[in-house]
Amino acid sequence: MYGRATGHIKKAMKIKGINKLILVVALLCCEATPVLAQQNIQFTQYIFNSLSVNPAYAGYKEEWFAQMALRSQWTGIQGAPKTGQISIDGVLDPYTKRMGLGVQITADKLGPQSANSAYVNYAYRIRLDDEDTKRLSFGIGVGLTQYGLDGSMLNPVDNGDQSLPIGKISNLVPDARFGVYYSSPKFYIGASVMDLFSRSYDNAIFRWSDGTNENIRRQRHFYLITGMLVDLNDDTKLRPSIMVKEDFKGPTSLDVGAMVIFGGKVWLGGAYRTGVKTWNKKYADGQDLSQLNSISGIAQFYVDKRLRIGYSYDYALSKFGSISNGTHEITLGLTFPRKDIRLLSPRFF
Repeated sequence: MYGRATGHIKKAMKIKGINKLILVVALLCCEATPVLAQQNIQFTQYIFNSLSVNPAYAGYKEEWFAQMALRSQWTGIQGAPKTGQISIDGVLDPYTKRMGLGVQITADKLGPQSANSAYVNYAYRIRLDDEDTKRLSFGIGVGLTQYGLDGSMLNPVDNGDQSLPIGKISNLVPDARFGVYYSSPKFYIGASVMDLFSRSYDNAIFRWSDGTNENIRRQRHFYLITGMLVDLNDDTKLRPSIMVKEDFKGPTSLDVGAMVIFGGKVWLGGAYRTGVKTWNKKYADGQDLSQLNSISGIAQFYVDKRLRIGYSYDYALSKFGSISNGTHEITLGLTFPRKDIRLLSPRFF
């Protein structure tokens, strides 16, 4: 299971019914030992707005662009993850296009656990050629996340288990991120690191009870994204993409996808997400874990030059595929073009 928080439960939990299975995922966060798998939210349609994984992407489109994303994961399971995100980014200096600014607001709910965050991202964009078709960007983002946990939704075997909170608790945690992003009309590559403050002792998400002062601690996450654009004919293009996510504790996550673009307006494609074994990690000691994760179908349609609609469906290749109805994700994108500024090339990334 990738892209959500997982670990070990300190004391056995009694969960009734298959529809409450998802609560186990949330409870896995409630141990004092370090979390052993990737925690960050992952959007299937990140390829349409990479600001969610790299702050240096801010201003890439060189026009102000707003996006809303709604994701319902593992539908049909009670307490399954639900995520909403809105973002807007653009260039502060529309003629030199050196400075990008982006704002993201995210709300995430997973059983008894919630996380609401707001980030401001700034990118400095360096022009690399006279035609201004290639840029190298360096970005930094800062923000706050409010984490919440409702202990009343948990059903422990032993009442009074101090490993679990009583009632609702919450905490406000600051964070920062950094990224580098290179783009040209036919190719892009970016690298970023999230949760820069995760190693700080004061940055534990929750503290409660007597003996559990570090019940959940974030792990630093690294992303590598790359892709290219291939002309199949005058009206059809192929856009393959790859994303690698690593936290050096849990499984390495690999996303491989491709979109076929018809006339610049209709995008159809899919993606495959899996775990890859890069080196021996402690989480896998004595375990025989499947690396399979999901396959996705993705579609995007431009209603006009300003408005686009995207939809994706993920089917879990693990055992979750047989007990859930899949994952649905909808995106809406709105561009605010300036009539006095001409883009030198279309923005396919």
